[in-house]
Amino acid sequence: MPNPIYAIGDIHGYAAELERVLTLIEEDGGPDARIVFLGDYTDRGPDSKAVIERLVTGKADGRNWTFLMGNHDRMFSWFMEDFPRHDPLLLVELNWLNPRLGGDTTLGSYGVPVNGRDRMSDVHAKAREAVPQAHVDFLKTLALSHQTPDHFFAHAGIRPGVPLDDQTENDLLWIRKEFHEFTAPHPKLIVHGHTPVDSATHYGNRVNLDTGAGYGKPLCAAVFEGEDVWVLTQQGRNRLRP
Repeated sequence: MPNPIYAIGDIHGYAAELERVLTLIEEDGGPDARIVFLGDYTDRGPDSKAVIERLVTGKADGRNWTFLMGNHDRMFSWFMEDFPRHDPLLLVELNWLNPRLGGDTTLGSYGVPVNGRDRMSDVHAKAREAVPQAHVDFLKTLALSHQTPDHFFAHAGIRPGVPLDDQTENDLLWIRKEFHEFTAPHPKLIVHGHTPVDSATHYGNRVNLDTGAGYGKPLCAAVFEGEDVWVLTQQGRNRLRP
């Protein structure tokens, strides 16, 4: 019997899109469908608070959902610590609150406005008051990867040639060039997001499900059964081939 597993690409604060693809998944696989969320739940979009609340509620309800960490989720989590941490993989000129990254819109969804002339300490103090502890705790519990016999799910991808169990956190959250340029088979099919593409794309050794929701484009959900992959649409499954 088929044992499908579903995956959802980068959500980036678009709660309505999340509800749309969750409906598609339930119509295809029922309320107990296994879903892997590929991370980047927040930033850029207007409804990060609503997205996190939906995921927290699903987890509390015992849904068969697996939540992976994205680089934006780690930035949010690190900002909410007692003393906010800066991600060393960011450009020197950027921090999480910069509009290019979208932390400002995330805090805005919690009722914390961010102005370029605000002191970081003041914004941090307001955020610590406004963001529910349940949301902070959720960010801390996110997994770095998830495996099935045929698939390896990670937010950004993997470093080629390194065993799957030995991948580093920074690579799983941030890698691009070395992963994208590698065309030989991996130990398993890698399912990832992190780098926007026009539509879900199967490269033979990996599948990219980041379809640019963070820039207002439709969110993507896909279903995997062994080596077979489909994208879910309003009309049903569309086969995704290499």
